[in-house]
Amino acid sequence: MAAVQLGLIAYTAQQAGTAARAGARSASLDRGAGPACAAAVSDWLAGGTSCGAAEGGDEVTVTATVDIPSIVPGWDFGPARKTATMPLDH
Repeated sequence: MAAVQLGLIAYTAQQAGTAARAGARSASLDRGAGPACAAAVSDWLAGGTSCGAAEGGDEVTVTATVDIPSIVPGWDFGPARKTATMPLDH
């Protein structure tokens, strides 16, 4: 069971990175980060996904947070957070 849980943690972290990059690409094109960020994760993780964007100068930074599912009763592993930065397309 521990090996499966470790796999879920790694997979969720990978999904958070994908969501952050997709959100940053979308936000850099002035399309907003949220829809692209949520669409980039697996359907069964989408409900626990949130993204925030912050512009600074000529860049936009998006942080994706994805809840890590737990198969161990009573254990909470918290969320996986990943950040991506892209230049703004003017």
